[in-house]
Amino acid sequence: MRSSNPVFSRRGFSRDNGYAGFNAQQPQAGGPAVGNPYATNPYATNPYAPADAQLGAPQQAPARANVMTIDDVVARTAMTLGTVVLTAILSWVLLPVDPASLGKSYGIAIGAALVAFVLALVQSFKRKASPALILSYAAFEGVFLGVISSAVSTYIANGVVAQAVLGTMAVFAGVLIAYKMRWIRVTRRFYGFVMAAAMGFVLLMMVNLLFSVFGGGDGLGFRSGGLGILFGVIGVILGACFLALDFKQVEDGITYGAPREESWLAAFGLTMTLVWIYLEMLRLLSILQGDD
Repeated sequence: MRSSNPVFSRRGFSRDNGYAGFNAQQPQAGGPAVGNPYATNPYATNPYAPADAQLGAPQQAPARANVMTIDDVVARTAMTLGTVVLTAILSWVLLPVDPASLGKSYGIAIGAALVAFVLALVQSFKRKASPALILSYAAFEGVFLGVISSAVSTYIANGVVAQAVLGTMAVFAGVLIAYKMRWIRVTRRFYGFVMAAAMGFVLLMMVNLLFSVFGGGDGLGFRSGGLGILFGVIGVILGACFLALDFKQVEDGITYGAPREESWLAAFGLTMTLVWIYLEMLRLLSILQGDD
């Protein structure tokens, strides 16, 4: 089973492209996994099974070097998010959204968003993580965020960008604490619910976009007023659920000895999820301030 975020197709940490957290048996607290670890650990290797393994005795997977650690995930996530922030700041400064250059800035932002989306899809379907591809995605995503944030701050709600950033950080910290305290448990049912809700949410937003393009105005009204606030809250909640799935994916990758290069996948997923939360938070706060 795969983890999820806005792209929906990012694979999880497992040798067969499955989701390790649901394909593998979780280890007991304070001890190894119950049963044969070569059958439960998707990263275990067993070229020559010991004789007692054939009798059903638990066997530890041999220690392997070059495995993913939390430090690897933190370092690569910092690099990816740092790229997003840097390019966002540069685009805010170099691509002003004043009336004289508004069309040009919007055109660049839309082009950058499309390129970022394509790069994200390519990485999602690749069997291995590509650092160059992931950092390129982060750079183009940053250009899009920089222009959009500048436009919202200039024409809709001054100061809302800082609030959206703080809100995104608060959601991240809250979900991390809840996950570490086991208030949130990622199960197969949780995964299925999040996937169904996310797909429905995205489909509604696409329909709304089509109505707004061909019918004018705000389409079905999902981006303003009471409905806009409701769907903004739903979008933030979905982002929080994506974070829980990402944390589970990272935890499983470390527990089962994922290769170190897969920490780039963790950084990729976390970055996409945080971008999702920031955009939904920016939209929600803009609507709330616009209604004041």
